[in-house]
Amino acid sequence: MLFNPSRDQARRFFVGTWRKFQAGQPLEDLEKLIAGVLARHPEYHGYLSEEYLDRDWPPEHGETNPFLHISMHLAIEEQLSIDQPAGVKAAYAALCLAAGDEHTAMHEMMEGLGEMIWQAQRNGHAPDPAVYLDVLQRRLNAIRG
Repeated sequence: MLFNPSRDQARRFFVGTWRKFQAGQPLEDLEKLIAGVLARHPEYHGYLSEEYLDRDWPPEHGETNPFLHISMHLAIEEQLSIDQPAGVKAAYAALCLAAGDEHTAMHEMMEGLGEMIWQAQRNGHAPDPAVYLDVLQRRLNAIRG
């Protein structure tokens, strides 16, 4: 399930993990990672229930999809753990230094990841890591002024 979960499976896993965390139950490694992301996002806690499992957050409504946001955090954590695409770990370190904290740097990285995915979908091709790394460099330059 965790290597290619459906939208429903992923959302249920996030909700279940949050419940376990709140109840003080032991967590598996992935659950610990998810709980850490969720703990840094109190604005999403209200969405971590079954009533929101089927909800959509269309971009045109101006709301952030909490489940997508959590998933992007996890994707970036995985990228950093294996430095894929090559250079992403160094870009993150530079963003952390420039932004002053890891969470802000992570959100800067989400902009790059989102841009890469959007371009791939728009152009009908595979995601291009060069696009991602280029956006990260531009975000870094913007922070540095």
